[in-house]
This record gives sequence, C-alpha cells and structure tokens, in this order.
Amino acid sequence: MIEKAETLNTQAINLATSGHYTEAIACFKRALVVEQSNYLLWFNLGITYQEAGDLHRAKEAMLTANSISPNDQEVLESIALICFNLGQLEEAAEYCQDGLDLYPLNSHLWNTMGVLFFNQSEFSLAAEAFERAVSINPFYYDALFNLRDTYDELGNKEGKKACIEKMNEIKKQNSGSLYD
Repeated sequence: MIEKAETLNTQAINLATSGHYTEAIACFKRALVVEQSNYLLWFNLGITYQEAGDLHRAKEAMLTANSISPNDQEVLESIALICFNLGQLEEAAEYCQDGLDLYPLNSHLWNTMGVLFFNQSEFSLAAEAFERAVSINPFYYDALFNLRDTYDELGNKEGKKACIEKMNEIKKQNSGSLYD
C-alpha cells in the first residue's frame, strides 16, 4: 500500500500539535519519500523541528523549502527567525531583506527586521521598522510591544505612551477588560 503525502502531512501536523514531535518528524520524512519536491512538507518539517527545539535541522528543512519555493513569504519569515534564534543576525537580516524586497507590506518581516536592529542597538532603525509593521497592521501587538520598548530606549515618551494606549485598546478588545 502506497501512502499519500497529503495524508501523512495531516497526520504529522496532528502529531506535532499534540506535542509528539518525534513521531511527527518521522511522519513528515515518510511523506517526503513520496513527494521530495513538495516545499510545504519541508516547511512543515522545519516548523516541527523548530517547535521541538532543533534549530539547526529546522534551518536545513527551511532552506530546502526555500530552494523549492524561493518566493514564499512564510518560508522567508521562518528562515529569518530561525537564523535570529541561532544568533546568525547577518543571515537573518538578509532573509528579511529578501522577503521585504518581494513583500514590502509584510508586517512580520518588518517586525523581525526591527528586532534585529534593536538587538544591535540601532534604535532609530528599529523604530522605523516597527513603525512600518504597525502602519501595515495597526493591531499587531508584538510590533507595538517592540515599538514601545524602542521608544523607551530613544526617550520618546509620547510615542511610548501612544503604544501603551494602543496595546491597552487591543487587550480590551480581546478580553473585555483594560490592563495597565
């Protein structure tokens, strides 16, 4: 009996969602035997490795996904984040820039670029990147959080206050109560 890659992919996702990463990874690998050039299987394998804490294998799987589908923005976002988490900041910035060249309205890539700048103490550039993320998606809580911290580093009290107000508004909409 020949297994179908789609069925194995679904089974692997269910296993990973339940925290059974070893079994999920094995399932993705079986699916890749059937469809080795399916970038989505490589992407899902990379996400699973990442969730399991194996960032090196996650990166390898994502790079394979990227070689099959080089313009997929989720793959580019994931590689950038994995590189960041591995401390490979220059490489992370390259993947962010590649993604932004293709998808200038991707708020997640702008946020990641801001995080990279922030970690290099380039606070003005970080603020610009976070501001772009928030201008694209005004309800992007993580970008607002990061922008608030960046404004704090820059001594921009009014900007920090505006971020806190927007964050409280989002929390209120999501939970029905106001937080400090």
